[in-house]
Amino acid sequence: MEPLLISRYTATSCLGHGLEATRAALLAGRSGLKPCDFETVRLPTWIGEVPGVDDEVLREDLAAFDCRNNRLAQLGLRQDGFVEAVAEAAARWGRDRVAVFLGTSTAGILQTELAYRRRDPATGALPPDFRYAETHNTYSVGGFVRAWLGLSGPSAVASSACSSSAKVFASAARMIAAGMIDAAVVGGVDSLCLTTLYGFNSLELTSPEACRPFDVARNGISIGEAAAFALVERCPAELPDDAVLLLGVGESSDAYHMSSPHPEGRGARQAMSAALASAGLAPGDIDYINLHGTATPSNDAAEGKAVGELFGESVPCSSTKGATGHTLGAAGGVEAVVCAVALVDGFIPGGVSTRDPMPGLDYVLASRTAGLRHALSNSFGFGGTNCSLVLGRPA
Repeated sequence: MEPLLISRYTATSCLGHGLEATRAALLAGRSGLKPCDFETVRLPTWIGEVPGVDDEVLREDLAAFDCRNNRLAQLGLRQDGFVEAVAEAAARWGRDRVAVFLGTSTAGILQTELAYRRRDPATGALPPDFRYAETHNTYSVGGFVRAWLGLSGPSAVASSACSSSAKVFASAARMIAAGMIDAAVVGGVDSLCLTTLYGFNSLELTSPEACRPFDVARNGISIGEAAAFALVERCPAELPDDAVLLLGVGESSDAYHMSSPHPEGRGARQAMSAALASAGLAPGDIDYINLHGTATPSNDAAEGKAVGELFGESVPCSSTKGATGHTLGAAGGVEAVVCAVALVDGFIPGGVSTRDPMPGLDYVLASRTAGLRHALSNSFGFGGTNCSLVLGRPA
């Protein structure tokens, strides 16, 4: 594929609001996870909750969109000059030539959960102020962000579990290549809710401690929430000194099982191989791999096998979910931003909380300085919906 410029990016998670907080936490090896105290949930697990979400007040003209997910989206949009960068892109290309492609898994389902508590006791009807289309609906976050930014280009929301906000980079690349748009706001937003916490607990996938990706004694995930955004554009004639490029995307759907990956990592390897081919790179060209690394026994084993077969032990890798938690539909966007920060600042993020890494990989425990040229980011979702991204610095 033709390289695309990632001209601005930002991430808000339990590590803090924006790039500086994210960078500082990664460099310090600090986790944002804490014992679960969300809403009425009483489960022995840890979560990654974003501070300040409940204090966000949506713009008056967008009040119908009010829910935790859209408040988190607004909080994320307001960081790192992202809104201003989008406005400049809209002026440069035209508002109808800038798309919005976002990923989420549950969107504003918490709003429905809260509405069910207020059902009419006689009829069971939901309260009249409940706005499904603007809150719970999967597209609600896409519609909200598009309206908030004042854009009029194509807009869509992907909900392919944990690969959602990685796959939207591929959507943007295809639309730009087809000549339908010149730029796109991509990324993802997923917020904490009761359905997710109790659902993953019922699958026996949550850990009673802060998650330990790729640890030999790993025992489950810690669910987090996040908002991550990137502005992807056609490359200008002259690239800025701190340019980060989207060089390749790879997708696969192995459909092995509804909630378990192929034990040999077949779909993961296909996605990584396709991303390398898309970027015109060989495995040896990758300087760092941000692993999907959920900290469940089967997921990490399958991904480890796929990475080991394709890259051997020669490429440093880590999962940053020990720091952020698994932000589900926002994970691909968050970890693409992590890769961008690592490329520009020249460091390899350590795998927070992991103590005894699985053998067969060069798993980095503590963040360290390194000159990086190319990074690979993996996002693998339920049902075998997989996506790998290659990000890089200009030659």
